Amino acid sequence: MSDINLLQIETDVVKVLKSTYDPEIPVNVYDLGLIYRIDVTDDNFVDVTMTLTAPNCPMADELLDEIKDKLETIHGISGVKVNLTFNPPWDKSLMSEEALLELGLL
Repeated sequence: MSDINLLQIETDVVKVLKSTYDPEIPVNVYDLGLIYRIDVTDDNFVDVTMTLTAPNCPMADELLDEIKDKLETIHGISGVKVNLTFNPPWDKSLMSEEALLELGLL
């Protein structure tokens, strides 16, 4: 895969993540700091590691499915895996400045 294709896929992945909102907080999962890692392999497989704001989130399965379904629509990828972790635990220090401003925390 060329660096240009890799960059385009990574850009598209971030765009999808920024269009996916936490069901309890009106901020996208990327700016909330829920995305810990995005890997794109040489064969265009997308592997995302993320967390949730709380381990007992009742919408966890639906959110993970939504992210996977949206990522699978990206042109040129061969597959998607979304991994859930709680290590390290999420806290508001992981939020982007944009998210903090949107929630009135700055």
